[in-house]
Amino acid sequence: MNEKLECIRAEAVRQIELAPNVRALEETRVRFLGRKGALTEVLRSLGTLCEEERRSIGKSANELKAQITVALDQRKTLLETGEAEARALEHPLDLTLPGRRPAIGRLHPLTRVAEEVIGIFRELGFQVASGPEVETEYYNFDSLNTPDDHPARDQQDTFFVRPGIVLRTQTSPVQVRVMEKTQPPVAIIAPGRVYRHDADASHSPMFFQIEGLLVDHGVSLADLKGTLLLFVHRFFGRETKFRFRPGFFPFTEPSAEVDISCSVCKGTGCRVCKNSGWVEILGCGMVHPEVFRSVGYDYEQYTGYAFGLGIDRITMLRHSISSIHYLYENDLRFLEQF
Repeated sequence: MNEKLECIRAEAVRQIELAPNVRALEETRVRFLGRKGALTEVLRSLGTLCEEERRSIGKSANELKAQITVALDQRKTLLETGEAEARALEHPLDLTLPGRRPAIGRLHPLTRVAEEVIGIFRELGFQVASGPEVETEYYNFDSLNTPDDHPARDQQDTFFVRPGIVLRTQTSPVQVRVMEKTQPPVAIIAPGRVYRHDADASHSPMFFQIEGLLVDHGVSLADLKGTLLLFVHRFFGRETKFRFRPGFFPFTEPSAEVDISCSVCKGTGCRVCKNSGWVEILGCGMVHPEVFRSVGYDYEQYTGYAFGLGIDRITMLRHSISSIHYLYENDLRFLEQF
């Protein structure tokens, strides 16, 4: 057995020294140390020997295994160094070439607009609140005065995860969750992703929304209009015209929709504003008493307003983007313009 080990040692050393590259060296390793390698077979046969021979041969075999491993590592280092030098000679570094300026990342236009909008409302005293994107029907509909037979609860309009669980269609559930845990006064904005079964040039199944809520004594529609007028002038510029238009939302009464003069044609009429000179940017209204009742607020003592705007929509208006899908295609040719 000792003679066999000596033969394995000599043959392994010879083949390691003669290995021309890393691939051939790996084949040599498998030939001697692999599962069916010559030295592995010796170690497996130790069980057939007497105890004294097993102890002696086992020690010698393990020492040989360690020696072969060291020789393999040393040869591999030499071969890898040689291959790297050969590659360097084939493709030498030209020190006269100009350097490549590293690319500098930037925020996505949606992120930049969202941060700007949040900053404006933070200056007005609103706090940022967040909630789950996968919601129960209670928080997404019932608590917001949206009955079972409302069209928004149809499977063609809402993404259901399973019965009773949906992908939120708005960030209004955050308002309900905050009011359940907080007594007035409450002043929050709730930014986040929302989901609706809708897709065309100006709609996406997933988009970003920011909703606002203010509840206190004596809050009026005039407060809502003043807040939104300030936002429009801060975000779009003081020359931007602003108007309230009657609307309907189950969770506000009265409800309104806010239009601004088209930023593309400056109110003269174009394809973006459908030749009306106006573009809708958000919905709003006074919080419905039923919503206050669902969170335990005394609607005879407190009043409040709520509003919601799509970050995608106002991003498209600010930068005159014709399709919402450009914002989600991750095309650097488009995104690097901002």
